[in-house]
Amino acid sequence: MPLTSADGLIVIDLQNDFCPGGALAVAEGDLVVPLVNRIAPRFAVTVLTQDWHPAEHMSFAANHPGAAPFSSIAMPYGAQVLWPVHCVQGTPGADFHPDLETRTADLVLRKGFRPEIDSYSAFYENDHKTPTGLAGYLNDRGVRRVWLAGLATDFCVSWSAIDALAHGFEVVLLEDACRAIDLEGSLEAAMRQMRSGGVRITRTDELA
Repeated sequence: MPLTSADGLIVIDLQNDFCPGGALAVAEGDLVVPLVNRIAPRFAVTVLTQDWHPAEHMSFAANHPGAAPFSSIAMPYGAQVLWPVHCVQGTPGADFHPDLETRTADLVLRKGFRPEIDSYSAFYENDHKTPTGLAGYLNDRGVRRVWLAGLATDFCVSWSAIDALAHGFEVVLLEDACRAIDLEGSLEAAMRQMRSGGVRITRTDELA
């Protein structure tokens, strides 16, 4: 599939805490890095997102006495999975994977920095109302089709894909350049939602 100046790559949360050995490791998450490094130079626009949580973030199970990681609670904006403490601002776990080539990125977008609300999507906080500003940036850069890679397929990647569709972008998921948590069937549900919404599923070797 040929790329044009209207194509943008969004790389979701390729950070140490989401890779093997990290606080919220996604199996084989580090295998995404060389694929992203290979394809990123082909895009006119590349955006890296970075989870950037304060230590008191309300999505952390540790901040809810007696709550177990991966349990769920009701928040004002809906159901919230309680995660292990991860990607805390200024810690090594929040850094990008050391092998990720970041110098060619046009924008690094930090999300999840508001302590009272989580942020999976690159476009909105989890209330689906508070924007990150990414849609405006991409529009101003002339991007019409976004390609998604990163971690994790069934949470931050899929939420970003659905929100990109809502903003009118054509959306392509690079399936081999993503990895999933797969929490109680979350991967199957996310793939079904993306396909039904119109996300095209492909692989990095299909890039012309």
